[in-house]
Amino acid sequence: MPVVDLAQTSRRDLNGRLHALAPDTNETLWQVENPQGQHALAAGLDAPITVQIAGHVGYYCAGMNKQAVVIVEGNAGVGVAENMMSGRVHVKGDASQAAGATAHGGLLVIDGNASARCGISMKGINIVVKGSIGPMSAFMAQSGALVVLGDAGDALGDSIYEAKLYVRGQVKSLGADCVQKDLGEEHRAELRALLDAAGLDGEVKVEEFRRYGSGRALYNFHVDNAAAY
Repeated sequence: MPVVDLAQTSRRDLNGRLHALAPDTNETLWQVENPQGQHALAAGLDAPITVQIAGHVGYYCAGMNKQAVVIVEGNAGVGVAENMMSGRVHVKGDASQAAGATAHGGLLVIDGNASARCGISMKGINIVVKGSIGPMSAFMAQSGALVVLGDAGDALGDSIYEAKLYVRGQVKSLGADCVQKDLGEEHRAELRALLDAAGLDGEVKVEEFRRYGSGRALYNFHVDNAAAY
């Protein structure tokens, strides 16, 4: 197992080594020590590897991730897993703003809380937050699912498209065109699968959640809705 100590090695060297890996590499497990909140760690990966980061990370950790598993054994700054395409990112602490922003696929798991705009403009990613999320989360969310075991802040799902939101706690307020919807059997199955994938199999009941999504009133401009745009 390669071990990279960022007290001795630069971030550029670390990312360069990870980017140079061949698809069939046998160096599939990497340990990163002393991250000290540096930005853009393990960004732009495109190989079936696991990167374990032993500490807190800064902005855009695991951004643009593809195929890789990135585990952060601490907190993450702004934009963790931003624009992720596939793979899995697991933050074992809290995440700052815009976690999973614009991401197209993969799974982001946050064991703690996530700040404002979690899942903003998400385009297919699945996000499971075991704590609470801040205001304006899932703003303009297009597809994928956001699961929140705690509470949600103001304006949840503002201007949402077809992403699905599942919240177990309280929602402070819903954004424009976001409404509560029925929790059907297909949604229960999806929610169960996401909870299990996040390591919560058997611990949390799907019946404890409420589902939110688009009211589909803002898909086309109408003068009566002008104030809502």
